[in-house]
Amino acid sequence: LHREFRGVTVREGMLIEGPSGWGEFAPFHDYDDEAAGRWLAAALEAAFGTWPSGARTSIKCNAIIPAVTPEVAGVLAAQAAGRDGCSTIKVKVTGDLATDEARVAAIRDALDASLGAGAGLIRIDANGCWSREAAIEAITVLSRYGLEYVEQPVESRDDLRAVHAAVDVPIAVDESIRTDRALTTASLRDLVEIADVAIIKPAPVGGVSAGVRIAEAVGLPVVISSSMDSSIGMCASLALASALDVDRACGLGTGALLATDLTVPTLVPIDGAMDVCRLAPDRDALDAARGLVTDERAIFWERRLAGAWDSQAVAPWRALLTSSA
Repeated sequence: LHREFRGVTVREGMLIEGPSGWGEFAPFHDYDDEAAGRWLAAALEAAFGTWPSGARTSIKCNAIIPAVTPEVAGVLAAQAAGRDGCSTIKVKVTGDLATDEARVAAIRDALDASLGAGAGLIRIDANGCWSREAAIEAITVLSRYGLEYVEQPVESRDDLRAVHAAVDVPIAVDESIRTDRALTTASLRDLVEIADVAIIKPAPVGGVSAGVRIAEAVGLPVVISSSMDSSIGMCASLALASALDVDRACGLGTGALLATDLTVPTLVPIDGAMDVCRLAPDRDALDAARGLVTDERAIFWERRLAGAWDSQAVAPWRALLTSSA
């Protein structure tokens, strides 16, 4: 990556090639085998399955700004609006309210300068970093800069309910969906009472088809987001946004955070949007990436794959692929 993003400086993963194309298996380190199984199911769907047909050929995108200094945030926001055509910016917050406010203010100033006063949209992503009380205070303060919504301000559903009732800014949920072990219709339906927008990421929920089922069950407006994917993995998020005919800007601008990628060029927004596509890796880029993986890390990923393969989420693919082999 060009700079640290939520403690990550390097993304590692595996590509799986099948008759349908290429899938990406790249769960973060804090996902256990069962949760990583959903990532593997998403990769197997891409490689061996069929994605639902889509309604859109182009998806509007938001840019994303990490928890950088206010000065850097202003520069990145100006680049996103002026160079990439993104009128919606998602910015990370950390819980340090003074610094968070300065960062958001810098982004608002940059958007106003590039697009006109109040023309750009700002989304805040807290990743559950606030307590209930801190969330209410922070959202009240930051709302003066004009917020489209605040993503996952707190972790628990009880705290989400309290925050949702206390503030006027719409609340979006991400972790409440992708870390839900069951993802039952009942657990998803409950979110209607405590949130206004559902963030769905295909990799951690099990793929594009699973994402469609979740969107139908949750009954909220949807925004599709990536999972710090390479451009190969990003194709699944584009497919899901197309299948759901999502009109809001989706969180697919993470390619700008990558210093290197598996395709040439990297998928990034152009005029604020990205075309729906299926990509194969550039062989030279793939060889270069493979050359960075030590023997120790290769063994780690072989074990990671084996653990995920035995998960319940992969059971249908395991049966299908084992029988076909």
